[in-house]
Amino acid sequence: MRKWLPLVAVCLGTFMLLVDVTIVVVALPDMAGSLRTSFADLQWVMDVYALALAALLLGVGALADRIGHRQVYVAGLALFAAASLACGLATGPLALIAFRGVQGIGGAAMLATTTALISSIYQGRDRGVAFGAWGAVSGAASAAGPIMGGLLTEHLDWRWIFFVNLPISVLAVAMTLRFIVATPARGTRSVDLPGMATFTLAAGVATYALIKGNDNGWTSGTTLGLFGLAAVALLAFLVIEARREQPLLDLALFRRGSFSGLMIAAVLLSVAAFSYLAYTSLWLQSVRGMGPVAAGLTCLPMSAAAFLVASLSGRFLHGVSPRWAIGLGMLLIGAGAFLQAMIEAESTWTVLVAGLAVTGIGVGLAMPVLASAAMASVGPERGGMASGAVNTARQLGNALGIAVLGVVFHAGMAGSLRDHGAGSVPDPAATADALAGGQAGAVIAHAASPDRALVGRLVHEAFAAGLQQTFLVSGTLGVLGGLVALALVRRPAQPAARQPHRPAAGTGAEAAELVRQ
Repeated sequence: MRKWLPLVAVCLGTFMLLVDVTIVVVALPDMAGSLRTSFADLQWVMDVYALALAALLLGVGALADRIGHRQVYVAGLALFAAASLACGLATGPLALIAFRGVQGIGGAAMLATTTALISSIYQGRDRGVAFGAWGAVSGAASAAGPIMGGLLTEHLDWRWIFFVNLPISVLAVAMTLRFIVATPARGTRSVDLPGMATFTLAAGVATYALIKGNDNGWTSGTTLGLFGLAAVALLAFLVIEARREQPLLDLALFRRGSFSGLMIAAVLLSVAAFSYLAYTSLWLQSVRGMGPVAAGLTCLPMSAAAFLVASLSGRFLHGVSPRWAIGLGMLLIGAGAFLQAMIEAESTWTVLVAGLAVTGIGVGLAMPVLASAAMASVGPERGGMASGAVNTARQLGNALGIAVLGVVFHAGMAGSLRDHGAGSVPDPAATADALAGGQAGAVIAHAASPDRALVGRLVHEAFAAGLQQTFLVSGTLGVLGGLVALALVRRPAQPAARQPHRPAAGTGAEAAELVRQ
């Protein structure tokens, strides 16, 4: 039993950092009331965390190569705990957003080193078992976030979704220092600061432009200027990476169809499987009147299915090509979203159950295989960079997905209010803003008494229309990801397990054992 204690230390950090991607979902209405946030503020509470993860994973992995993986993991845990405390004590939306960004920095340090630590500790069959457990934790964590968030928000307070990280972090730090031996730096890669800066700028500005597009106008000079700045920053990143001897991301990797297919699938998986959860939570709580616990438990079919399938896939599907595991998983994720698109104005939470369960099966099939397949597709000497790239793609997909689906959700509600609310809803866009901020009850209460019943029906119809559009876009992106994976992803010509060279552990990429063992 003692030999698995290091795995427990690593999985504690992995679970905590991935849960925090979605744990705020069911707490959003309570946050809105407590901090008086706008719809854009609510998005940034979720987005800035995922953006920090996406922007820093590759760079932090290179830093970990230089100073040691255990050191960076422990530093990430400590920073994550401090930022969680600050988030829980925040008195305004700007402070909460800022500290969520710091949380993301700590999360990046953990996510960049977890699989490297596992690979250095375990060998042979034990390594396969360890990566199987790590994959199951990773696959279920994002889906479990709303459940944990609901329990903490309803029985304690929304601030406890952050405070709960403190004892877990302390336990993880203590176990890491006690049971994981520090290893010397094994790489000489320098940290690509220009690449990190331009990539962060491109991702952040693009996300900001998407979130503020409704407020500023999609054809306004401000919005177009922001998208232009994001494009220039992205171009600068590509130029920098093409010229550096030790780039943050070797662009030559994208010449391999299999690698490109995996990156596309990683981005689309996060969008199609998780980014809509914030908007379903708003519907469940502000329209259907469910409490945070009940709203969070609605995600139980996804969480349970993802955990079960991920736990079994590494053992029983090790001989199956990642093309089929990822492709079928993505198609199931798309099908799950399409099933949820059956929502109507009179629907209750039960309309989501079947779709969430199907999505969870898809997540359990696809997510644990992505990093390992990315590493195997490029060869062992590029494994660390490839795994870091796929984790970056996943987190960036979640950040951009929340913003893009927020636009779709808002547009669907505003369109429904324009079509059906003539006279009763004088300003559909402003009403849609209020509904998206969790103010459905206030919108109905502020209506004149003779119109209150009609406005209530319009609110139900608007949410159903917004969610329908959101699910349809998510389903389409999930199916697209599946088709891309089936068309491009291929099994490596030579199994990596037979290659004598050990992968570089720059971002903890040795997760290939997850599917080979």
